[in-house]
Amino acid sequence: MSAATRQEVLSLYRKIFRIANKWQSLSGQREDVLKEKQYIVNEARTLFQKNKNLTDLELIKQCMEECEARIDIALHYRIPYPRPIHLPPMGLSRQRDRALQNQAKLRKQSKPIYLKSYDEIS
Repeated sequence: MSAATRQEVLSLYRKIFRIANKWQSLSGQREDVLKEKQYIVNEARTLFQKNKNLTDLELIKQCMEECEARIDIALHYRIPYPRPIHLPPMGLSRQRDRALQNQAKLRKQSKPIYLKSYDEIS
């Protein structure tokens, strides 16, 4: 990882913790605020720890894009949790004989960038 990429990643990490410190939940209730702040911190630590040994610049850029997308969505909707995608159970498959294999492949391809790592840590 280059020094510039390392600085960008560390900047994102610090940005997440600054957001967590200033976070206010939609309900405004203290316990919700604390729970959501803790979620933000735990999610950041888990994902950054999981990806700390990445060396491929393309994978690092993808992780950074996912991080930025999740930050933007959280700030816009005031919800720190990933927004689920809603697809019909068999809405993407084309062939009925290999429907399950095709369905899994198409679901993986259609997953938004902000949910790429969500299933891996849940």
